[in-house]
Amino acid sequence: MQPNFENRSAEVCNPRKGNVVVLKIIKILALSLVIVVTRLNAEPIKVHPSNPHYFLFKGQPTVLITSAEHYGAVINRDFDYVAYFDALKSYGLNYTRIYPGELFEPVGKFMKGNTLGPKPASLIVPWARSKVPGYMLGGNKFDLDQWDPAYFARLKDFVAKGAERGIVVEICFFNGQYSDTWPISPLYYENNIQGVGRCDPEDVQTLRHQDLVRREDDYVRKIIQEVNAYDNVILEICDEAMVGGTPISEASAWVGHLLELIQLTESNLPNRHLVAQQVEGPLGGPYDWSSNPDVSIIVAQYAWGQGWLGGMQALDHEYGKNKPLEFNETNYYPMYKGDKVADSRVEAWEFIVGGGGSFNQLNGLYTAENPAGKTADNAQILGALKALKDFIYSFDFLKMHQDKSFIVGGVTSGAYCRGISEPGQQYGLYLHHSTDGKEAAYTVTPGSYIEKLVLDLPAGGYKADWVDPASGAVVRTDTFTHHGGNRTFTAPQHSIDIALRIKRG
Repeated sequence: MQPNFENRSAEVCNPRKGNVVVLKIIKILALSLVIVVTRLNAEPIKVHPSNPHYFLFKGQPTVLITSAEHYGAVINRDFDYVAYFDALKSYGLNYTRIYPGELFEPVGKFMKGNTLGPKPASLIVPWARSKVPGYMLGGNKFDLDQWDPAYFARLKDFVAKGAERGIVVEICFFNGQYSDTWPISPLYYENNIQGVGRCDPEDVQTLRHQDLVRREDDYVRKIIQEVNAYDNVILEICDEAMVGGTPISEASAWVGHLLELIQLTESNLPNRHLVAQQVEGPLGGPYDWSSNPDVSIIVAQYAWGQGWLGGMQALDHEYGKNKPLEFNETNYYPMYKGDKVADSRVEAWEFIVGGGGSFNQLNGLYTAENPAGKTADNAQILGALKALKDFIYSFDFLKMHQDKSFIVGGVTSGAYCRGISEPGQQYGLYLHHSTDGKEAAYTVTPGSYIEKLVLDLPAGGYKADWVDPASGAVVRTDTFTHHGGNRTFTAPQHSIDIALRIKRG
């Protein structure tokens, strides 16, 4: 059938019908504007006022759990972050982390497909290119007086696409520079036309070179301004500041300077965002910012830190600071020993069921070629994290706090066990069998285990669910009336780990 252009023309020329069409268009545009403004002006994620170990996001109590790519999603133009976000959302995961451009890595460092090591032609950073050739990785040098609009369009689209899927983006401005990363940074003196950054890697995280500090300040300030409108952003100052040998006192002074800069910059903007900072060196030492009121989130890395705060050490030593504890970097999967999938699972479950508020597994299975990380082992990893999120959200977790006191016996040698509770009402417990965990990651020890756990509970009627952490399936349910005091719970047989959920009634 041929279209009737004559009748359509008559409709358009009819003033009354034309006005109706125009009014409809205006209404649609107005509604779209309201939706955009509402999203951009929503209150940013914050510490929950009822329980400071957790978050309040989009009006809901929130725990952040993910398995994320290696922080290069924005600076690597080959990476399809929409496919990546869709994969996270499909498992109910709600968190990712990026480095926005001051540090990136050589192609193939650590492993093939490392997203933080883009091909030189695919690199995009905040600074625009000049007309002067000579960048170390090819192409023109950077002009530190000019920003690249294409970069900031990509950054904001990344944050917006995450927001649409309920995913929080943690922006980590800096990482300690290495001997192979500093020479390719735009802030290195041979790579920019201003000649800024004539120093060694260990100088970058200090206040020694004021010309470099000025450019670092510009970079932090610009990114804060660009993302201030978004509610799904956390700002992180620096990861592993002393990795290249920077003196601890100088690194601390530099972090303090940047913390003041963040507060000053946001004081002149509509929104204030949470600020995260890693603890390095001795607890209570010069690089322990956990007690500073302007630091919202206490950051730990690896299960048991070597030179910095580890995730399980944070649970043991920093929980009393009454701030969210964040375990934001693990071993780089698949760099685990033995059963790699189970090694990944147990650290996540122990940290969150032990009272942590935010967990990020570093995952090398996401690449530019496979941004959704579609592999058999990743399906198991993400499935276990979904099961963990479902487990913690099955509680009224705002009323719960770290608690191992109700676990009074039955934890055998070689087992690790943590819990949270609202005494007398709800209890969560997780137990796994692994080798000595005082390393970067656990190595699980599969076997045939049946624990007889002795728990101290007040009198009342309860329901107990034994949960398989790998799948989230309830493997056994017991209902019982308890007269108070100790009671023995016999766990179902398991090969590595088991979780227990107890609720009154």
